[in-house]
Amino acid sequence: MKTNEIIEAVRALLESRPLDGWEITVAASRTLSIEVKEQKVDSFKCAEPVGVSIRVLKGGGMGFSFSTSMDDADLSRMVENALVGAGAQTPDEHHGFPGPASYPDIPGLFDGELAGVAEGEKVGRALTLERLVLEADPRMKRVRKAAYSESTVETRIVNSLGVDATYRGTSVSASVSAIAEEEGQSQMGWDFDFRNRFADLAVEPIAARAAAKATGLLGAGKIPTMRCPAVLDSYVASEILEVLAPAFLAENVQKGKSLLAGKKGERLFAPLLRIRDDGTLPGGAGTAPFDAEGVPKRNTILVEEGVLLGFLYDTLRARKEGVASTGNATRGGIKSPPHMGISNLFIENGTVPFDGLCAGIGRGMLVTDVMGMHTANPISGDFSVGAAGFLVEDGRITRPVKGVAIAGNILDLFRGVEAVGNDLRFYGTVGAPSLRIAALDVSGE
Repeated sequence: MKTNEIIEAVRALLESRPLDGWEITVAASRTLSIEVKEQKVDSFKCAEPVGVSIRVLKGGGMGFSFSTSMDDADLSRMVENALVGAGAQTPDEHHGFPGPASYPDIPGLFDGELAGVAEGEKVGRALTLERLVLEADPRMKRVRKAAYSESTVETRIVNSLGVDATYRGTSVSASVSAIAEEEGQSQMGWDFDFRNRFADLAVEPIAARAAAKATGLLGAGKIPTMRCPAVLDSYVASEILEVLAPAFLAENVQKGKSLLAGKKGERLFAPLLRIRDDGTLPGGAGTAPFDAEGVPKRNTILVEEGVLLGFLYDTLRARKEGVASTGNATRGGIKSPPHMGISNLFIENGTVPFDGLCAGIGRGMLVTDVMGMHTANPISGDFSVGAAGFLVEDGRITRPVKGVAIAGNILDLFRGVEAVGNDLRFYGTVGAPSLRIAALDVSGE
């Protein structure tokens, strides 16, 4: 069954029922995953799943169900299950579906040439990545995994209010993790990149960065405990922003599970910071014309000059406050209903070159890795995590550091930003440039 045929078959079933509203989502995808080891293919996986899901509104209850079988009996069973779910829910007057809207024209989302690229060329990308990492430095001894993956997705959403939205997108990525060894010590380096088009995915920078990370930390040791200026590289800054991300979701704000609740309009961050969630960002991992409910994606400024301007909404949470959805409904796949999430959340690029962030630091630390950032308290913002990086003395990076811990509060940390780098990079759907922090507690020897 083609996507349009699935939609029409399910629509007929839903329109024959006394419902207050309905939504149909059909998703068809093709995924390819290749892993290589020692210049041989270690894993090659390809899948082409198709699925349909529905939400039905009846008596204030919202029911959800899905099917990966397109047989008539299974589609009918899906509708029955959704009706049972709607009846079992506590009614909520704010449940509903969005109406039709115009969608942004975002170039470059679909690579029409990807399907025509030979599988041997895709395997070659992974093999080249592995080879380049090992050739980058004689201390690079082995590659744990070099991988190439891609996905092609087509989604269509139709609802009872007239929404009919279709989107096709492609994404390709490559990643590598490798080990460097010297004088009995070993360190791992990892890096990756993603693009919408196969031709735009270059493995040379990935290999160079992974090798630099692994070799850079060889010989790392502890440093004394101190409170000092610190530079967070783009990866660490993104990791910390990712912990803060749920605090921007209206669902958590309304439930009192956000450390930003009740603080709209307050200057909670350094005046240098501007934070936005942009679902229309060209090349973004979370970019699409519309969200999981068929609402147009938007570019939403959340923090301006350090001031919290607002939050992110889906249809339900927007209706509860009488505001417009920001297009932030997302879903993990056809088997789960829409829920709140970010699109492309990031701190805007600054103007300071990376070397300039270290300038003027008499004694401090460049933090390039954190371990266990997910353990930070999402309500209070407090964190205490393992860290690694480099000692900074007289404005210069002097030696690698590991086996230390950093502690503090996420809001205090962002409030203490005194310089913003010009090296914005995304790690999935979250991105940040490197940041210089006025003071950070580092626990060492």
